[in-house]
Amino acid sequence: MRIAFFDSGLGGITVLHEGIRRFPQEDFLYYADTLHVPYGTKPKDEVKQYIFDAVDTMMKLDIKALVVACNTATSIAIAELRLKHPSIPIIGMEPAVKPAVQLSRLNGRRVLVLATPLTLRESKYIELVNRIDDMSIVDSLPLPELVEYCESLQFDRALMVDYFTAKFAPYRLEHYGTVVLGCTHYPFYRQILSELLPKHIQIIDGSIGTVNRLGELLNDRSLREGSGSGMVQFACSDNSGEYRLRMKRALDIYQAANT
Repeated sequence: MRIAFFDSGLGGITVLHEGIRRFPQEDFLYYADTLHVPYGTKPKDEVKQYIFDAVDTMMKLDIKALVVACNTATSIAIAELRLKHPSIPIIGMEPAVKPAVQLSRLNGRRVLVLATPLTLRESKYIELVNRIDDMSIVDSLPLPELVEYCESLQFDRALMVDYFTAKFAPYRLEHYGTVVLGCTHYPFYRQILSELLPKHIQIIDGSIGTVNRLGELLNDRSLREGSGSGMVQFACSDNSGEYRLRMKRALDIYQAANT
């Protein structure tokens, strides 16, 4: 049986990469809801139904655990998914606000969270920030276009530098110590961001914490088989062979940049 990773599109590949790295003797399924990507700019109830339909499909594909490798999907559906599918562990994502605030307590600077508009307006995110940000140092910046850039494998450095420069223009970046990548698509641009942002800024995301939790639950439920080979099967809701090739290409690009 395989460990499944789910996202609206290519973003969850950044989390899949961490899963492959941590569990090389497991096999994986990566499922993208290509009929409805992107999620982050659509109405909540509409997106929730897309998520339920996609996970219902994945449950028929011989999986033993599910990583919802999408901050938006986690924020609006994770609790109901766990109630609906109690037979397997379901692990979600959330923006790494807690470690970012802990870092800022040490460096005395602010935190900037980059995410989709839907993630940032969801109660789950707002409650997370309210619970953790007792010093009122967290700011949020929606980057809806970045998902579209990633989905088209647009990594042209000059174009992306212009995009980020315009988005960051209202912010005095010298006041920030940590930038949180609150959408799983965004780590594809980590290298460009690290070159563009002031050198003192740390860039973090939730992938490592999510995969750590996956490992805990696999151990707790005795689901670590260790008989796989790191093989990944790609699937998508529109059953597009072209998009499956794009997913493989995206994984190759991300692995080459992070090895």
